[in-house]
Amino acid sequence: MNQIQRILSTSAAEAVIDQLRKKHGTELMFHQSGGCCDGLAPMCFEKGEFRLGSQDVWIGKVSGCDFFMTADQFEYWKHTQLTLDATPGRGSSFSIEIPLGVRFIIRSRLFSLEEYESLPPVKMADEL
Repeated sequence: MNQIQRILSTSAAEAVIDQLRKKHGTELMFHQSGGCCDGLAPMCFEKGEFRLGSQDVWIGKVSGCDFFMTADQFEYWKHTQLTLDATPGRGSSFSIEIPLGVRFIIRSRLFSLEEYESLPPVKMADEL
């Protein structure tokens, strides 16, 4: 049986990630916004350009990029598999894909009980 992942990505998201890697020439990372001025959008940054806090949780990798969210937000999403996607349009966040005329979005589905019980524990960002 394949390991169930907390975060997946679509081919559209992976194409944008590849484009951003070429443009910026560096590793990238994602942080799922908690809803303040950025809405509830997944935000992409050059690795190291977003300061992670002691309450940020690493939930996995998408297309080779670490994906984080705050621990309290993770409590709401822990029963849900997230899928990073990209869509045309301009978001209103600090994410680096915005100038390309696309934005990252999250799609989700609930894990089955069997899937949820087989998930590995998450890691706090400061444990990485």
